[in-house]
Amino acid sequence: MPARRTAVTVAALGALPLALTATPAAAHGSMGDPVSRVSQCYAEGPESPKSAACKAAVGAGGTQALYDWNGIRIGDAGGRHRRLIPDGKLCSANNEQFKGLDLARADWPATDVRSGSHTFKYRVTAPHKGTFKVYITKPGYDPAEPLAWNDLDLEHPVATATDPAATGGFYTFSGSLPERSGRHLLYAVWQRSDSPEAFYSCSDVTFGGDSAAGGAAPAPTASAPTKEQIEAGNDKSTVEHHGHGDNDPSTSAEPAAAPNRPTEADAGPKQPTEADAAPNQPKAAGATENLAETGGDSSTPYLAIGGAAALALGSSAVFLSARRRAVSGRR
Repeated sequence: MPARRTAVTVAALGALPLALTATPAAAHGSMGDPVSRVSQCYAEGPESPKSAACKAAVGAGGTQALYDWNGIRIGDAGGRHRRLIPDGKLCSANNEQFKGLDLARADWPATDVRSGSHTFKYRVTAPHKGTFKVYITKPGYDPAEPLAWNDLDLEHPVATATDPAATGGFYTFSGSLPERSGRHLLYAVWQRSDSPEAFYSCSDVTFGGDSAAGGAAPAPTASAPTKEQIEAGNDKSTVEHHGHGDNDPSTSAEPAAAPNRPTEADAGPKQPTEADAAPNQPKAAGATENLAETGGDSSTPYLAIGGAAALALGSSAVFLSARRRAVSGRR
């Protein structure tokens, strides 16, 4: 085979593995202060949790959910939080794997907080641009009842931050906690601006150190996992970062943000409609599983990439065929 023809063929075939193995980037994390439920249970140890609530969570959803502590997400959320997550499933983001976090209990380990200014720390393992919003439950919240959207004060987020700085493995931003007493819950939504992907977390808190409910014994104090604990469990995690980010976002390059897609108001104060309250519709197999960070379903990036590769090969074949006929005609 002439050298020129060989070079064309090799170039076309050489591009194929790169095209077919390309994968989108993903961001991951969970609230570190106040400590989220999943972070707390991971810190206790997935195989032998200490608190009754975390034992119950493992009993309901297994240990893998805790190893995947930074993966409570919806890949194609695009601001449609209330539409995609039904009442009673806010802490799991309607993900069956994390259903143990939705258990309505008054003994979840909690972080002691005070009314007034508060510094929030969001543990992140892959940084991306986006907006954080943190909501608190309304007065009269009952932790023994399943958490519903109407339990949250959606009109007055206790914290809102867009593209906060990432240092030491955390996004850090300020907020203000209102007057409350006893046990409450903080619900954090991190909506990326470079993708429709969003992350969710529930953090149990107590105001004034009063963590008991209904005369029950005080719940344990929450504590976040250390960096060493996180690194020790990485090999058991199924959450993919696709090579983007590390345990310290301050050392990772922040990619340029794509223009924001138009979305519905982020968990806005509107009254839920029938569509908003509906559970997730069944998705095609594989849809939004480690792929929907790009905004399409599982077929979109790979079909597009595969189609491009096929087109390249087809073009190469046509070129070679024409070249072969030209050479034969000159003989």
